[in-house]
Amino acid sequence: MRHLLDIADLSADELDAILRLAEKPDLPNVLAGLGVALIFEKPSNRTRQSMEIAVAQLGGHPVYTRGEEVGFDVRETVEDITRVMCGYHGMLAARVFDHGVVARMAAISTVPVVNMLSDHSHPLQGLADALTMQQVHGPLAGRTVAYVGDYNNVARSLAEACVLLGADVAFGCPVGYDAPDAELRRLNDIGSGRVRQVHTAVEAVSGAIAVHTDTWTSMGQEAEKEDRKQAFEGFTVTTEIMAAAAADAGFYHCLPAYRGFEVAADVIDGPRSFVIQQAHNRLHAARGALAFLMGVR
Repeated sequence: MRHLLDIADLSADELDAILRLAEKPDLPNVLAGLGVALIFEKPSNRTRQSMEIAVAQLGGHPVYTRGEEVGFDVRETVEDITRVMCGYHGMLAARVFDHGVVARMAAISTVPVVNMLSDHSHPLQGLADALTMQQVHGPLAGRTVAYVGDYNNVARSLAEACVLLGADVAFGCPVGYDAPDAELRRLNDIGSGRVRQVHTAVEAVSGAIAVHTDTWTSMGQEAEKEDRKQAFEGFTVTTEIMAAAAADAGFYHCLPAYRGFEVAADVIDGPRSFVIQQAHNRLHAARGALAFLMGVR
């Protein structure tokens, strides 16, 4: 039995297998007759829509559950909730604030556990990012992918996917919002791609075939909004920033996006933007991941 808590849980071959499954619209109904618990401490548009449809396309029955309905460690312990739900479902998936919750679920679950997002990582987004870039740019090995902004859960999963696929990664993060040295060393040990970090957006995107960013203030960080706005001055992805990337570079964003902050409107709404294809691929990536966890190869 396998769980998916981080992209780094996968080998390069396993990641490739999931991406190949994601391209197949006619996968077997491996969830037929099974429920899949979808527990949301954090609300979401793309995650809920894509996961519910992915489960249905594999023949399963998705059960959407709000965080307050289970109350991790408030109404019941994580362990009690997990043990009970394993008796109802063929798979458990949770979108949580604290990564420790999904780690505790996986430690005792008798069915696969999927991290739909935590403060540590966002593996389903990383899969969709890799899938979209491969569709747009072809094989990623030997090419450079840039991420501009806060080193966060999205950046971590993106980087893990890229280095496993042989792509180099360049982070452009403000000082104080960058990846720790230990994290850079960890990423450089995962796959054949190399990771480096700089502190200007222009230097990060130089020569990159894909430029990614994310909101400067994630859910739960609202009190930091003004401080972050000042710290991220100069990190808005504009047409001038994109001009430093490769001539055929694409722009990517996990959404929701805030035009005029992390990205200029003419970039995200322009011809080099693939954010809608990227969002649609959340469904296909999720379907591939769920099928993989149920043993499809």
